[in-house]
Amino acid sequence: MPLIKIYPKITHIILIMKFLHSGKVKDVYELGDGNLLFRFSDRVSAYDVKFKDNISRKGEVLCKFAEFWFNQLSVPNHFVCLEGKDKMIVKKMRMIPIECIVRGYFYGSLIQRWQEGKTLLAENVDTRMAAKLPEPIFDPTTKSATHDLPISKEQVLNQNLVTEEEYEWLEKTTIEIYKKMSSITNSAGYILADLKLEFGKHNGDMLLGDSIGPDEYRLWPKDSYEVGRVQEAYDKQLLRDWLTENGYQKQFEDDRKAGKELIAPSIPIELREKMSMRYIESYQRITGNTL
Repeated sequence: MPLIKIYPKITHIILIMKFLHSGKVKDVYELGDGNLLFRFSDRVSAYDVKFKDNISRKGEVLCKFAEFWFNQLSVPNHFVCLEGKDKMIVKKMRMIPIECIVRGYFYGSLIQRWQEGKTLLAENVDTRMAAKLPEPIFDPTTKSATHDLPISKEQVLNQNLVTEEEYEWLEKTTIEIYKKMSSITNSAGYILADLKLEFGKHNGDMLLGDSIGPDEYRLWPKDSYEVGRVQEAYDKQLLRDWLTENGYQKQFEDDRKAGKELIAPSIPIELREKMSMRYIESYQRITGNTL
């Protein structure tokens, strides 16, 4: 059912707000002027599984981090303005159907895929856990509401998801954004290990879209970084690590292959509080702003 809300920052008139859908983290509404409103929630997901437990103030951090990054990057994007502490108005776009991922370190699913022979790396790559790659690599995936899968350039082009020129632009731009963000996080005492971005088209132009924050990258503190071990995480990798240590990741994989419903366990309160604290701390250190 359409809702009515006033947006004084934009039009000073009443706009109709129509609910479109709920994602893993944010709710999306269509506005009467053709823009969209993102409402960032405190929900959390990992391994494509939604959890019932919330992470306090997560939505606020994600929303304000997205505003910060969109303003810092020179790439055209869909950001219009904030509307409250956890809401953002953006341009409506036709989204590109791939997740643009860049990896700067040998970590996460890249390790497993390399071990299984599903991805090739240059001979000079250090294959110790968390080792820095010689150069960042573009490693896109499918874009799915259930489970994203790695996809090659050949597969992208054969499926006509984008043109070859668009693919090359996405690869170049994603890596450039990663390098820019890495420089900023490095100055704040963090390592940006990898990054997921999404793009879309608006009036024929390619724009950076979705959001950018701790749900879209791995962030490690520089002072505890050490090659060969699991890193301290200032992102939702904290939850992934707990799931892996307690056997839930394998259970999710087995249940997914068997076609069973994926049931999320309860997240311990100590872990939820730790995640909330680290989301807030990283935002304040990187942006210089307070919440």
